[in-house]
Amino acid sequence: MNFNKTLTIWYSEHKRDLPWRKTKDPYYIWLSEIILQQTQIAQGLPYYEAFVTKYPTVFDLANAQESDVLKLWQGLGYYSRARNLHTTAKHVANNLDGVFPNSYQELLKLKGVGDYTASAIASICYGEPAAVVDGNVYRVLSRYFGIDTPINSTKGIKEFKMLAASLMDHENPSDYNQAIMEFGAVQCKPKNPYCYTCPLNESCVALQKNRIDELPVKLKKTKVSTKYFNFLVLLSTDKETIFQKRTSKGIWQNLYQFPLLETDQKLKIANFEKHPFIKSYFGDVPFDFSLYNNKDIVHKLSHQHLHTKFWIVEIDKLPQKGIPIADLKRYPTSILISNFIDEFFES
Repeated sequence: MNFNKTLTIWYSEHKRDLPWRKTKDPYYIWLSEIILQQTQIAQGLPYYEAFVTKYPTVFDLANAQESDVLKLWQGLGYYSRARNLHTTAKHVANNLDGVFPNSYQELLKLKGVGDYTASAIASICYGEPAAVVDGNVYRVLSRYFGIDTPINSTKGIKEFKMLAASLMDHENPSDYNQAIMEFGAVQCKPKNPYCYTCPLNESCVALQKNRIDELPVKLKKTKVSTKYFNFLVLLSTDKETIFQKRTSKGIWQNLYQFPLLETDQKLKIANFEKHPFIKSYFGDVPFDFSLYNNKDIVHKLSHQHLHTKFWIVEIDKLPQKGIPIADLKRYPTSILISNFIDEFFES
């Protein structure tokens, strides 16, 4: 069976109608690929449309304030993608005269662009036979060829990249790369794939050996840590609050949040006022407090679970410069904080 031709034919008949498939403009392809990293199309599509509407060219994106870019990105997670997106836009606009690199090797030099994204842009926009390998491609190849090398191991990454390159359609790399990714997303799905209507089913090793649910193989993830976050939602008599930019590296860098007290274990109401941070933060200034959520809000990230409490602190005058409560929604923040603002201030 001609593997790549079969997939390309399937793609011509079953591909979804998506806006970035109607252009070869590298700006739009790059934008779609960055947004769709670790994001399902259903979730990413509205963000893509919002970005191309607000920033129709790379110059528009380059000239934007980072806070505006982060605000538009709000809810997608993995905010380093948004910061890298903005950095790369400024580089392309200011140093490359708005022209994206036209080869895989040069595209790799852009911040936030790795092997997969560089391969996708190079093949779709410039017809370079650079093989894409994403989660969908890993799944299709591991099942079809019956490969149980872990896809997140050094050996597996190299093995699958070499295999993908050997299967590349050099005459039509754009459609072939999009075909194998689409095939993994729509036909060869992670769960309940459509094996019996699959054009590759007669030669699929995983199907013949009843190993569909076993492949691809993935090494166990690193242990997920647990953290306890206590956000202080200060409310002054003149309707102001404190909303701070998170400057430390790691999650939510450059996003805004209420003052944060991180503890080693759950902070109980009886211990709130006694905590050294609280004593130091408020000094002798009197305040009233209450716990907004008796049950922790658990916010799950890939590497850590945040057990979160929101403490409502009513105070006559803020201990530092604040912002009007009415302006809270102007600032980029995490979905965790955004959901709280919606529930508490608009309920």
